[in-house]
Amino acid sequence: MQIKSHIPFFLLLVLVSLTIGICSLMLGRFSITANDFGLLFRSLFNSNIKIPPQITTVLFDIRLPRILVAFLVGGTLSITGATYQGMFRNPMVSPSILGVSAGAGFGASLAILLELSSFLLQGFSFIFGIMAVAAVYAISHSTGKKFDKCLTLILSGMIVSAVFVALISILKYVADPNNALPSIVYWLMGSLSEIEMKDLGFIVAVSLPGLLLLSLSGWKLDMLSFGDDEARTMGVQVNRIRIMVIAIATLMTAVAISISGIIGWVGLIIPHIARMLIGPKNSVLLPVSFFIGGIFLLIVDGFSRTVSSMEIPLGITTSLIGAPFFIYILMKTSKKNQV
Repeated sequence: MQIKSHIPFFLLLVLVSLTIGICSLMLGRFSITANDFGLLFRSLFNSNIKIPPQITTVLFDIRLPRILVAFLVGGTLSITGATYQGMFRNPMVSPSILGVSAGAGFGASLAILLELSSFLLQGFSFIFGIMAVAAVYAISHSTGKKFDKCLTLILSGMIVSAVFVALISILKYVADPNNALPSIVYWLMGSLSEIEMKDLGFIVAVSLPGLLLLSLSGWKLDMLSFGDDEARTMGVQVNRIRIMVIAIATLMTAVAISISGIIGWVGLIIPHIARMLIGPKNSVLLPVSFFIGGIFLLIVDGFSRTVSSMEIPLGITTSLIGAPFFIYILMKTSKKNQV
């Protein structure tokens, strides 16, 4: 019922996504105009119309894969951030809370140091991201039932993240300052500059099923927001749903980071925007966060690659936008508490 009542809003989000995606196709050093799109459309019905190879190369080999991946990465980071915020009952939680970002960063840095291929770089990043979260869960599980499970997961995430950040620092220290070190630093700042169509299949295969599964589990996350004991009385298998949600969100986040590098703030601020627009019900909040996150990263990516002659890493742009917004959230929350 919740989803049905928000169908017009979802249709609006789809329309906005398509509009911004088409506009993004035109942005770049090689100009693509509305006439070029018209020529491309007419060529579908008239084989005699010839499209300049530069246009097809720029559109289909460079910009289209990048735009699709940007939307999926932004949506993935946003929905996993909203999921963790709901599960941990903490609006200040981000997708990196369980160490996946630090683990993925170490994996990618190690692959760069070993001069591995881009495919193996993504593989290392993905695997070490999963390993980091597995280590967090193992540490948390070893504490038994004496302590609050959410708190021990967060504390374990902080510990594992600190270890992997230290390991990244070691790799940066021993890396060749002329080649490997700049590559490591650039990857850690996040970028979509080397995206190809082959990268699209990996994230589609994980993010879209994850979007569906997390959205269908939204009502269970709502029950968890009342506390574990209350959720159990309402028929929710707390440990099972927590493991499932962590597994799905970890897979989604690890895939996104392995492709784009570390892009901060998206999974933290976008759920707040979605919550302001449609409320806290996770069954609606999660898919809305996905769409708004995709739209946001499309805009940020378009800005980062066109504002100057040198492309700005996405992590820098999202930080410059996210930090002031976070200050605004804190000030607004403080005023509400005073009232």
